[in-house]
Amino acid sequence: MNYPRSIRAVSGTIALFASIGCYATESGSPTTAAGVYDFGAGFMPPASDIGAFGTRVAYYSTTARKDSHGNNQPGDFSLDVQSTSLAYVRMTSHELFGAHYGFGAVLPFFRMNGSIRVPTPVGTFATGAEVFRQADLQVLPLILQWNPAPNLGINAQFQIQAPTGDYDKDRFVSPGLNHWTFSPVLNATYITERGFEASSSFELDFNTRNHDTDYRSGIEYRHEFALGQHVDNWTLGLGGYYYQQISDDDAPGLTDGNRARAVALGPAASYFKPGLPAVWLHAYKEFDVRNRAEGYTLALRVAQSF
Repeated sequence: MNYPRSIRAVSGTIALFASIGCYATESGSPTTAAGVYDFGAGFMPPASDIGAFGTRVAYYSTTARKDSHGNNQPGDFSLDVQSTSLAYVRMTSHELFGAHYGFGAVLPFFRMNGSIRVPTPVGTFATGAEVFRQADLQVLPLILQWNPAPNLGINAQFQIQAPTGDYDKDRFVSPGLNHWTFSPVLNATYITERGFEASSSFELDFNTRNHDTDYRSGIEYRHEFALGQHVDNWTLGLGGYYYQQISDDDAPGLTDGNRARAVALGPAASYFKPGLPAVWLHAYKEFDVRNRAEGYTLALRVAQSF
């Protein structure tokens, strides 16, 4: 089999970065990053003494808040988030369950600008905030990488999101969430002999309670995907994600469960040339949204394995 060079070398890149979607279901958006894994999701970097370093810059914008029926909620609302994330992954030569063992971490920083104006019987309620601070640290103490074939990569991960980010319960937006999240993740990539790639990522988020607000977000499910064709050093195609909250939120006075849902689609591309950093780029538009904000994301990732 003569696989494209990007297939043979993709395991030398990193597909692990924080995203901009880290506002809790408590305030109407996912707890952990969405739109992180696209092409090459099933491959982690090769074992090395140094590891792989990467960065992700993303921009998220929304002016719509959807209710449980998908209708716009009243008022004028806007939120813009620019995120910059630093990531590190090191795969080792040690084996566990027939897989190579590794570990990693992601440190994100958010610049957030949000406001809302809602008419009420006693006048207009208005609030907003602008902040640039560290968001919650994500640690991966366990990464297991299997490569059953040169064109097939599978990895399992366990992610811990710690409440290290800046948080203020009285501020309209906060980069931090003020609760822990524990996430098992399964990723896979398959590439045909003709260079067509299908990649998927499956994740569950289990959230602890925010003790400042007595709010506990429900369990969240996420399926991220990418379909594309390898052409020389490029992979071009379509990516996106399906997000669904599968258990109710729990908070004083909450009666409807507040389960959120979203689907996102858009063009995705990656570039790899041996000796140069790998690059990923995608633009996703959300639709079919329930109980959360609906917007779009532009994201650029760059990584290099040493």
